[in-house]
Amino acid sequence: MRVGVLTGGGDCPGLNAVIRAVTKSLIQHGRCEVLGIEDGFEGLMGGTPRVRTLGWRDVSGILHRGGTILGTSNSGNPLRDEDTVQQVAGHVRALGLDTLVVIGGDGTMSLAHGLQQRIGLPCIGVPKTIDNDIAHCERSFGFDTAVATATDGLRRIESTAYSHHRVMIVETMGRHAGWLALESGIAAGADVILLPEIDFDLSVVVQRCKEREQRQRYTIICIGEGAKERGADLTVRERIAHSPEPMRLGGVANVLRERLQPHLDSEVRATVLGHLQRGGDPTPFDRVLATRFGHRAAQLVIEGASGRMVTLQHGEIGSVAMSDVAHVQRTVPLDHDLIVTARDIGICFGDR
Repeated sequence: MRVGVLTGGGDCPGLNAVIRAVTKSLIQHGRCEVLGIEDGFEGLMGGTPRVRTLGWRDVSGILHRGGTILGTSNSGNPLRDEDTVQQVAGHVRALGLDTLVVIGGDGTMSLAHGLQQRIGLPCIGVPKTIDNDIAHCERSFGFDTAVATATDGLRRIESTAYSHHRVMIVETMGRHAGWLALESGIAAGADVILLPEIDFDLSVVVQRCKEREQRQRYTIICIGEGAKERGADLTVRERIAHSPEPMRLGGVANVLRERLQPHLDSEVRATVLGHLQRGGDPTPFDRVLATRFGHRAAQLVIEGASGRMVTLQHGEIGSVAMSDVAHVQRTVPLDHDLIVTARDIGICFGDR
């Protein structure tokens, strides 16, 4: 059996741990050859496929490394047009691929599902995202590392906010899901957390900042990049050509700073953490979770499964139909226990 492995979408801590676990598990099985597809789906597009054989030594020593040894892309769309689809199909036949293991977020799963339908290539998915927004998966690898990084950033910002008596706004990634802002905000002791799922009222945020001006004399606001003001759209978007994810978010913290400053005596500053949240070595939790996901993906390949994505539900590793994940995003429920807990300890979500 010849199995292809690729990483799609944005980079994420733990990708190499998955590649390692998939490759070693398949080699250990004894009847599998593993090919690494470079730069996501782009490696199967163009005139010549970009692939390399992955042996035992090729994936040794990469467990703890961030990023991906295969490279990735969030703009490669194998379903862009019929010519591209047929080009990919030709490369798959020429390489003799029996199955493709795709490691990525909901966008990558959607592409893999579509590719399987169009050219009949069996695909197995492994959920990857720092946003933790993949449907039917309670925890994706990379998220724990991103929370730790964002929390560290918020804690460092607090020391300068305290010293200068400022309102400090810290923007996290997460797109239209607020998991990263919510967990890092709680972990860092943020005073205000603004999520994409809860439209905020500017006057409520102003009032909380004014209250803290009289007491602690500084305020920490953690805002998810997809957060929205009620009755206004602060979201900063960038269009991406040829991408299955046509809009890139980022910069809402700077817009909020401009909106807040006229109402406050304190100086308001904004920090966008950006790609810091994607980089660095994965935490031990993410290394273990990524290894478990990779091993389960290899098992599904050996079992002859197709169209399944590895998942974590109720603490157990399992799988779900890729079709149930494609084009679906997992957002924070408004009655989630973390939101209830945060409200009860006095954290403001900007709503009344």
